[in-house]
Amino acid sequence: MKVAESKRLLLRRLEARDAAFILELLNEPSWLQFIGDKGVATLQSAERYIEDGPVAMYRRLGFGLYLVELKGVAAPIGICGLIKRDALDDVDLGFALLSRFWGKGYAFEAASAVMSYAGVELGLSRIVAIVSLDNHPSAKLLEKLGFRFERPLRLQADGEALKLYSASIGATGRHGR
Repeated sequence: MKVAESKRLLLRRLEARDAAFILELLNEPSWLQFIGDKGVATLQSAERYIEDGPVAMYRRLGFGLYLVELKGVAAPIGICGLIKRDALDDVDLGFALLSRFWGKGYAFEAASAVMSYAGVELGLSRIVAIVSLDNHPSAKLLEKLGFRFERPLRLQADGEALKLYSASIGATGRHGR
């Protein structure tokens, strides 16, 4: 199911058929470094990750992480979407691309489309994002999207130190600084 699109990208709901891609993405060195090992080592565990994570969130909240694919070739390049974490009051933006697609503006394009969707379709006025302390490229992207550093935080008392960013979005989907 298509959720959003941009000039070069299509964002759609993840499905079990995306397991091979999810297996590859979740085992990229950058995913393991900045997001963490989710224990996805087989196609079966990738299918379970999709079902228990994004698909369960679609059912519960109507949104979640979406597959990002290149238009025209339907080639998956990453995920981008909205997550509601128990530890945060607000919905947060998440994104990750295969490293071979970095530096081409795809993450900005996908995140902009998701933020527009969040404002127009979901009526959200504020969105947050969390970033590892050493994930400077993602922090720079968030600032380009109009996010501002809000405060340091930990999702769990003994968890990793993170940075919380926030952005305002309007009913038009425009996000500002």
